[in-house]
Formats: sequence, C-alpha cells, structure tokens
Amino acid sequence: MIDDASRTMSDTIPPSCRVPAFVGNKQIKFIEKAVPTPGDGQLLLRVQANALCGSERPQFFDGTAVTPGHEAAGTVVAAGPGTHTPVGTSGAVFLMDYCGRCRSCRQGFTNQCLQKRGDMGFNRDGGYGQYELIHENIFFPAPNEFSAAEATLLLDVMGTGGHAIGRCQMLRPDIESLLVLGAGPIGLGVLAMAKITLGNDLRVAITDVVQYRLSLAERLGGLPINVAQISLGAGLRSHRLERVDMAVDTSGKQAARQEAFDLIAQRGSLICVGHGEGIAVKISPDIITPERSIVGSEYFRYNELPTNLERLRQHRAYLNQIITHRVTVDQIQQAFEMFFFGCETGKVIIEQ
Repeated sequence: MIDDASRTMSDTIPPSCRVPAFVGNKQIKFIEKAVPTPGDGQLLLRVQANALCGSERPQFFDGTAVTPGHEAAGTVVAAGPGTHTPVGTSGAVFLMDYCGRCRSCRQGFTNQCLQKRGDMGFNRDGGYGQYELIHENIFFPAPNEFSAAEATLLLDVMGTGGHAIGRCQMLRPDIESLLVLGAGPIGLGVLAMAKITLGNDLRVAITDVVQYRLSLAERLGGLPINVAQISLGAGLRSHRLERVDMAVDTSGKQAARQEAFDLIAQRGSLICVGHGEGIAVKISPDIITPERSIVGSEYFRYNELPTNLERLRQHRAYLNQIITHRVTVDQIQQAFEMFFFGCETGKVIIEQ
C-alpha cells in the first residue's frame, strides 16, 4: 500500500518534463509533456536508463505519437493504491503489459498474454522520457548493486536471447553447434546466453556484414562470419562446421533464413526471433524427412527474470561487454544515427 515515504517523494515530482518526440523523417525533437499520476495498481518510475533497439527503426524513420523506449530501468518515485512496491525501489520494466488473468498468464506464458493491455514504448509511453507510468506487475526489482544500465541487460539482451536458447533446448537436448544470424544486440545476446546456459565449449557461429559487431562477437566467444565477404556455407566450413544443430535468426531477412535453413542438420530447428520477412520451404524434403522445424521465439516470460538476474550477477563482466555506448538523453538524435547508419555499436544506452 502507499506509505508516507511515497507521498513525500511524490511532492518532488514536477507537473511536466521535457521528453524526446519522434516526429518522423529520422528526427527527434524535445517537447514538454505532463508527468502522469499513478492510479490503482500503478507505479511511476523515474527512468535512469533505456537501451536503444533495432525494433525502434519505424518509430525513428516514420514518427510516433507515443514516447518510445521499451528497455527501461529506473526507480519507483510514486505508487498508486493497491501496490506493494516500496518507493525508492530500483528495477527494470517488462515490455508487455500482460493481464495476469488469462489462460496464458495463469500458466506463466506472459509473453503470450491473450488480453494484453499494451506494449511499453510502442503503444504506451516508454522509457525515453524522464518518467514512465506502468502497472506494478511488469516491474521487476533489481538490487542496487546493479546500475540502471546493467539492469537493462535483463530485458532484450538476456531475456530475449535466453528465451530463444530455451526454445532451442526444448526442441533438441544434444546441441553441439549453433548458428546466430545477425550480430546486433539481440544476436549478441543470443550468443552470450548460449555460452552461459549451454556451456562455453559450445561452438557458436555468428554472421553479420559489419566487422565491428563481428569483432565484438568474437570477443564474446563467437565464430564470426562476414557474409558480405563470404558465403554462409564457406564461412561455416572455415570454422570446421559443415552443418549446425540449431540456428537462431535475429535478422528478420528471408535470404539469411533461407540460406541458414539449408545448412541445419537433421533434427535441427530454425528459431525465428527477428520480425520481418518470410521463408519458403518444401514440407517433405525440408521438414518431414530430416525432422527439422521452424519455430518462433517471442520476447520472453516475466518469470525468466529471477534466473537471469542471478546469471547477470555471475557473468557481469562478460555481459557488460555488450554495452558499448552510454550517452545522455540530450544526445539521443546522435545515438540513433550512430546505431542505424554507422552500425559500429553493440548495445547503446540512453541515460538520464
């Protein structure tokens, strides 16, 4: 319930604040926006960090009416009636405002909520503003030993990456090799979580066209393949791999998926994480005879966060390598340009 501390902290919250507005045509301007008051079951966070994501490309290029940002971490500064999180608690925000009552949610599949209230940063104001209003159930407390920037690692990097690896494990218990398509932040997360959960000896090939990201992937233990210079098959053979047991696509590109699927071994699967284009298959020779499959992997479940928090504690220095740039919100325009046009980044964190 709300206590005196929450009311005292609320007194310091301004009526409005300056937030970045994605106005379209690759332009971000700043506007003044009212700071919301939390209602029943809601928390107001003072955002301290939000990680930039490739899925924000349409918002950057075309504009949006909401404040983007779906990888937020911050501190609770006000709490509405019926909440139990103490004001002053730090933590991260789960993207999907799941209902908690439907069949999927009751079984823990919060990434498959049947009555989802919204997606933070996409159709609800997200974490690039100074304050973010959320339902309490999507807030995950993180100890103060972790910075807000580190807490964002629990989301798309560890959460989405780890969930994809979990999907791999469900389909095949004897994974000895893995192919990751795309060495952007999600691909790097898949690589890192594969090493953490399946063992450092696992052979993980990873593709990209940007040498900077491939070099970062190599530092994380991946076997880099620059597909701008060599075919995927030749790249695998250069690492003494003819085929791979499993492949995870983070690129969303049909050409990449198609080429990778042809190089998956019998009983293997293509796990699709990146939204975007499709894939063409012939059921008998491609699916039935080799017992291969194509499977989706959407974000992650809220109940995966506690395990990943412990993994972050155990592998903190290793995972922190994925964060390559930390800039203030005043530099958000330059950060988006650097991420989408320069591409010489890992995870970029916007701090406030």
